[in-house]
Amino acid sequence: MPFTEPDSHTADSLRRENEDLRRELDALRAGGSSAPPTKSGWRPSRITIFALALLAVTLMVVAFLAGYLPLQRRRSVVIAETKSAGEALPRVQVVPVGRAGDDAKLQVPGGIQAINEAPVLARTDGYLKARFVDLGDRVKAGQPLAELEALEMDDQLLGARASLDQSRAALTQAAANLEQGKADLELAKVTAGRFGELTTKGIIARQDNDKYRLEYQSKLANVSALEKNLVVQKSAIAAAEANVARMENLKSYQIVKAPFAGVITLRNVDAGALVSAGTTLLFRIAQTDRLRMYVSVPQSWVSSVHTGQAATVRVSGRPGREFPGTIARTANSLDPTSRTLLVELNLPNPDGALLPGMSGSANLSAPKRDAPLVIPADALAIRSNGAEVAVVRKDGTVHVQKIEVGRDYGDHLEVLDGLVEGDTIIQNPGDAVREGMKVEAVGSSARGAR
Repeated sequence: MPFTEPDSHTADSLRRENEDLRRELDALRAGGSSAPPTKSGWRPSRITIFALALLAVTLMVVAFLAGYLPLQRRRSVVIAETKSAGEALPRVQVVPVGRAGDDAKLQVPGGIQAINEAPVLARTDGYLKARFVDLGDRVKAGQPLAELEALEMDDQLLGARASLDQSRAALTQAAANLEQGKADLELAKVTAGRFGELTTKGIIARQDNDKYRLEYQSKLANVSALEKNLVVQKSAIAAAEANVARMENLKSYQIVKAPFAGVITLRNVDAGALVSAGTTLLFRIAQTDRLRMYVSVPQSWVSSVHTGQAATVRVSGRPGREFPGTIARTANSLDPTSRTLLVELNLPNPDGALLPGMSGSANLSAPKRDAPLVIPADALAIRSNGAEVAVVRKDGTVHVQKIEVGRDYGDHLEVLDGLVEGDTIIQNPGDAVREGMKVEAVGSSARGAR
C-alpha cells in the first residue's frame, strides 16, 4: 500500500493537546493554588512536563517515519521482483541427440586363461623317488619334473629282452630248417625225374616210380611249411621287440617330464607317495607366455568383429597398462539365450604381467556402418512408464518421450527407439519437469526439435 505523510494529523493532535493544557491551566487559576506564581504566571513544573511530553512525541514521530518508510520501500521492491520472477520461464540445460563416432569402441568383460593348460599324470606305477620342481616354478618343454621308482619294472624288462633273444634263436633255427628242406626237395625232385624216365622206357616197375614221385611232393609240402614257420618266427621277433620297446618306454616314464614350457600351477604329491598310472595327479602346468581371453560380443556388433582384428585389454590388477591382443577366432554362432557371439582373443605375455584366472575388459575398436544414437547418461529419467527423456520442442514446450535403451557405456547410453538425430533433450531433468511446460533452453544446442 502507498504511504501517506502523517504531518497534518500530528499537528491537529498537538493543537488539541495544547488547548487541553490551557483549559487545565485556566481551571487552576480560577481555583487558586498554594504554589507561588512566576513572573509570567505559569507554574514551572507544568511547563517542564509539557515540554518533555512534546519532545517525546516528536522523537517518536521521527523514529516511526525513519523506520517505516524504508521498510515499505523494501517490501515494494521484493513484491516487484517476486512478480517478475513468477512471470519468467525456468531455464534448463539441453544437449543435442547425436550418433556415436564412426570408429566406435566396444568394451566387454571377459576372463583370461592360459593358452595351454594340462594336468601331469604318471604313465607307470611306482613310488615317487624324487621331485624336482614345486608350485610356481617355470619349466621348459621336456624338463624332468619328478622320478618314479619301480624295481619290478627292471625284471619285466629283462624278461622281455630274454624272450626277444629266444625268438631270434628260433628264427635262426627255422631258417636252417628251411634251407635243409629245400635241399631235400631238390634231391627228391631229381630222383623222381630219373625214375620217371626209367619207367617210361620200361626198365623199372611203375610202383617204384610212384614211390619217388610221392616222396617229392612230400618234400615240397615240407618246404612250404618251413617257409610259413619262418614267417611265424619273424612275427614272434617283432612281437618280442615291441614288448621290449614297451617295457623300455614304461621305464622311461619313470622320469616325468613337462609336456610344454610353462609354470607349475599345482603340485599334488611329495617324495614317497604311491603313484598309479593314469589316475594320480602329480602336477598341473599352464603355458603363460601367451594367454587367451573369451568375451561375449552383442548382436549389434557382430558385423564389426572379424578374425585378426586388434584389441586392447585392461585388468584391474595392472592399473595404467593396456595389453595388446588379436581376435583369434569366433564361434560363428550366437548364444540363443544372451544373443551374443563368443570371441577368443590371443594376448602375448612375454613379461608374465598377466596371470591365468584374471578378469578384465577388452576394448574392440571397429568402424560402425550404422552408428547408434547416444545420449548422456544423466539425461535419462526412470519413472513409472519406464525409461524417459524430456525433449524440448521448437516452441519451448517440453515433451516427455519414452525411449528404448540399448547398451550402457557408463557416461552415455545407446538409444534404440524413441528419438531421432537432432532432437534436443534436457540434461539431468528433475521431478519438476513435466509434459507441456514452457522452458528456456540453454546449452550447446537450444534450437529445439520436432
